[in-house]
Formats: sequence, structure tokens, C-alpha cells
Amino acid sequence: MTSTQIKHITVVGTGVIGNGWITRFLANGYHVTAFDVDSAAELRMREAVENAWPAMERAGLAENASTDNLYFEQNLERAVRNADFIQENVPEREALKRNVIAEIDQFAKKETIIASSTSGILPSTLQADCTKHPERVIVAHPFNPVYLMPLVELVGGKSTNLAFIGIAEEFYRACKMKPLVIRQEIEGHIADRLMEAIWREALHIVNDGAATTEEVDASIVYGPGLRWALMGPFLTLHMGGGKQGMRHLLEQFGPALKLPWTKLEAPELTDELAEKVVSGCEQQTAGVNMEDLEKRRDEFLIELQELLEKYWPAANLTGKL
Repeated sequence: MTSTQIKHITVVGTGVIGNGWITRFLANGYHVTAFDVDSAAELRMREAVENAWPAMERAGLAENASTDNLYFEQNLERAVRNADFIQENVPEREALKRNVIAEIDQFAKKETIIASSTSGILPSTLQADCTKHPERVIVAHPFNPVYLMPLVELVGGKSTNLAFIGIAEEFYRACKMKPLVIRQEIEGHIADRLMEAIWREALHIVNDGAATTEEVDASIVYGPGLRWALMGPFLTLHMGGGKQGMRHLLEQFGPALKLPWTKLEAPELTDELAEKVVSGCEQQTAGVNMEDLEKRRDEFLIELQELLEKYWPAANLTGKL
């Protein structure tokens, strides 16, 4: 099967990530079957799609895009047996994911890719219990909100046939995404590992009383976050080295890497620290409901991506993203 032959997608699991995938796939003109064991999930799923649809209309819908192309199914075999592509999104528990993917492997067409949205489990682990076609199991890790965030990290396992990675890459590109093929399996993939490092340091800063959650957020929003949106950490520092770029920067600031600025390991999540983080975030968002925050975020992400394409589609520098 080629990416252009993919017409019907099955999304397994309808939480926040699953519903984000459903919305993106529908907006790009695909027919989507959603599977969930919870009968109440259908109403939540349709509400989530309806809430996100105005953002998709603004971002641009495919000619044949429609929410009428969405179906709900509670029987896994019926949900996946005719699918051209399967996106798995069950809760991030290794045993559960392995069991579900192995079951999908029993029912799905042999040429159908099984892509897991896992944020940290290795694809070799996920495909270990598949007895029919483990070679078509991959990781396709997105970012929230999935319907607007373009990055999807693609990772193959020990049994993965790289041809399926290539098909998936073309498919996600057709969904207006920026697929990043990761060279080898690593825990947490790439982006989550970087975010986790910042998250650990942010917890230390709050725990030590050096700043509130709002002040930590402001330090990123009005500082490195603005540059990272365009260039990422390496190119940002390269430009910080002046005409000689990274070579000069490493000569000047390389020794500082040995200074004990960062903690590296996360602090213990005590009740006190948890309360600092929770109360800080609640104070930041006092008087504003989550739906309004989501709308503001979505509008911002649409305009930011328009700016990125206008000034520097940095991912296109390599020709891979």
C-alpha cells in the first residue's frame, strides 16, 4: 500500500490525543473510525471534534473534509479490519499498549501500518507480542493539540520494515504535518527528552523558591521561546557566536558547561512542591476557563505557523521535514 491509497483510518483510543488525531484526519478529508471500549466516549469525542473544528476551518480544510465522515465502534476487530492506517492512543501503560497492538495485529490487513502515539515506550517493545506482522508497527508521536501541531516523531523498532516508515512519512506529510524520522530508538524520543530536561529544571526553580510558575513561564515566553520557535537551540546559539558562529561560542562559553548551574535530576515531588505548582498554575489562569484557553492557544498556533512559513520554514533547511 502507498500513502495515496490510504482512505480510511482507524483511531484506537479517544482521549485528548486520540481526539486530536481524529480532528486532523477528518480535516484532511479522510474517513475515520474511532474505537473505544467506553460507550460514553462517543459523545466526548464528537464534542471535542466540534470544539476544534473552527480552528481547522481557519487553518484550511480539505475539499471533502467533513465531520460526517466519523464513525464510532466498540468492537476492535470490526474497527480495524478494513482500515488502511491505524493510530493507537490507549493510555501510556506498557502492558496495555502491547496487548492492544498485538490484538490489532491479529485483525488488521497485513499492509496496514499500526502507528502508536506513545511518548516514551520503544517501538521494539510495542511490537514484541505481534505474531503476524510486527514489521508494520511504528511509533508516530504527536504533540498536543494534535490537530494543529505539525511535528510527528517517527521511530521504527527492531522488527520494523523501513518501507513502512517511508509510507507513514508521506502519509503524515499529506496531513500537513512535519514528520521527523528518528535515526534510532531512544527513551522519550527527541522532543519529549528536551522538554523533560526543562521541566525538571523548572521544578527545581519553583521548589527552591527562586521563581513562581508564572515567572518561569514568562522567562521562556519572552526569552528563548521566541527564538526557539524560529531556529531551535543549536541555530540560536550559533547566531549567538557572531560572525564565527558556534565555533566562537564554544570557545567562549564551552567551559561554562562544567559549572553546576543545572540539577539534571528531578526534585522529589513532595506535597509541598506539588501544591506550589498546582496553586501557581491556578493563579495564572484564574477567571479563565479551559475552553477559552484552548481557543486562545489555537489561534496563536495558527498565526505562529503562518509567521514561521513566512519568515523561515526552518524545518525545510534539511529537506527532510
